[in-house]
Amino acid sequence: MNKILIPTDFSATATNAALYALGLAKQVGVKSVVLYNAYQSPVTIDPMMPTVQLFDIDELKKNSEEALDRFRLQLKEAAGTIHLEIFSAFNVLSEGLDSVCQEAGADLIVMGISGAGGMEETLIGSNAVSVARHSTYPVIIVPAQASFVPIQEVLFACDYKKVAETTPVGSIKSLLSATGARLSVLNVYHNKAYDDTFTYESLMLDTLLEGCRPHYFFVDNPDFTDAINAFVKETHSQIVITIPKKHGWFEGLFHKSHTRMLAFHSIIPLMVIHE
Repeated sequence: MNKILIPTDFSATATNAALYALGLAKQVGVKSVVLYNAYQSPVTIDPMMPTVQLFDIDELKKNSEEALDRFRLQLKEAAGTIHLEIFSAFNVLSEGLDSVCQEAGADLIVMGISGAGGMEETLIGSNAVSVARHSTYPVIIVPAQASFVPIQEVLFACDYKKVAETTPVGSIKSLLSATGARLSVLNVYHNKAYDDTFTYESLMLDTLLEGCRPHYFFVDNPDFTDAINAFVKETHSQIVITIPKKHGWFEGLFHKSHTRMLAFHSIIPLMVIHE
C-alpha cells in the first residue's frame, strides 16, 4: 500500500472517512494521502428566464482548491507526519476515480457513506456504491459513525464460486501483511447441500490463501446481511472484505435492501475488492 486517495465533498461524513484513512495510513505505514475533490459545473434553469445559466469553470476550480487547502489544514494535526496532498479536477466522481488514482499514484480509495436516511442517503450513498462497483482499485467504504480502530480481525465473505478466477488474493495478502491481522472466511448459505464442486472450490481457496492461516466459518441464514453483521459482532472484526461479482452471489450486495444493510448501516467499514 503506497498512497491512499480520499475523495471529499467537505461534509462531516467525508471528514470522518478522512480521519479513518489517516488512522489506517499510520497503521500500515503509508506516508502520503491525497485529498481529492471532484467538481462539476452546476446548471440552473431560472423559470423566469429562457436561458440556461452556466458557472465559470475557473472560479469553480479556484473554490475547489481553496476548500481543499482549508481541509488539509483541518486535518494537519490528525495527520501528524503523514504528507497531505491535494488534487482537484473537473470530473464525475463515480466515473473518474481510476484515472485520478493512476495520476496521483494511489492504490486504495477510502470514502464515507451516510446512513442518515432520505435524500441524503440516496445522493451520498449512490456515489460511494457506484465507485465501489466500478472502480478497479480497492475501495474502503466508511460508515458515518465508524471511527478508526487498528485492524486485527479481517472478515472475508466468500461464496465459494470460481474462487481461482475471482478471489483477489494479492490484495487480501497485502492487507494482512500490512496490518498483521487474522483472517476469517465466512460462507453464508441457506438450505444448501455441499457437493463435490464446493469441496473442490474449498480446497482451491485454501491453496490460494496459503500462508494466511485463515479460519473458516459456515452460517445457515436466509438473510446474508444479518449473518454478516452478527458474525462481525461475535468476532469483533474491524473490516469486511467483499467481492462485487458482475454475475453472481455478491451482485445482490448492491441491490437497494442489501446496500442499506451492508453499506449504509454497517457498523464497520467494508473493503470492496474486484475479482
